[in-house]
Amino acid sequence: MSCENIIIRLRELYDPKNIEGMKKFGITSDNAYGISTPELKSIANEIGKNHELALELWNTGIREARIIAGLIDEPSKVKEEQMDQWVNDFNSWDVCDSICMVLFDRTPFVYSKINQWCEAEKEYVKRAGFVLMACLAVHDKKAKDEIFMEFLQKIIKKSDDGRNFVKKAVNWALRQIGKRNFNLNGYAIDSANKILAAGSKSGKWIASDALRELKNEKIKKRIAGKK
Repeated sequence: MSCENIIIRLRELYDPKNIEGMKKFGITSDNAYGISTPELKSIANEIGKNHELALELWNTGIREARIIAGLIDEPSKVKEEQMDQWVNDFNSWDVCDSICMVLFDRTPFVYSKINQWCEAEKEYVKRAGFVLMACLAVHDKKAKDEIFMEFLQKIIKKSDDGRNFVKKAVNWALRQIGKRNFNLNGYAIDSANKILAAGSKSGKWIASDALRELKNEKIKKRIAGKK
């Protein structure tokens, strides 16, 4: 399936009602066709893995084409230059999160990019760094606790960023790290308390929301039951 044929298919699925719905969730609707994620995954499954096609689809700038690009790209062929280009192209949280979850967190550069992007000024680049933290807390079963303890220090440091899509990603990373195992749950709760004590408006929201989940008895029992 060529890039041109995929775009034709996406145009056929154009749904203006879904575009209006996207706006309500803060999803950028510019250059979008309003196609649901399940439909995009179905198209990606038909295409199969294809790195070169993924690059073509990304360069169209179309929201749905870019989500498909992340689904069909091959992590082993992704270079740092591509990651830096794509992350700087992010203009919506849904594309950011999708690419991080299905592609970037499977590349060998993921840890170095977290360290780099968490220090970035651009909102979606910085978001990507913390989204990757959250993804790795779930996906990288072999990672040592020490790595996530270092991430928690970054979370504390950056918790004063009040931009909506940054603070929500910081909160997500904090919660996912705290649910990884019993040891990290304690460290995450301590980190949340330090964020609260710092007193920033965004930090209070990040920490308070995280603590409600991390201290929940059902969550703690589930964490304690992990091997």
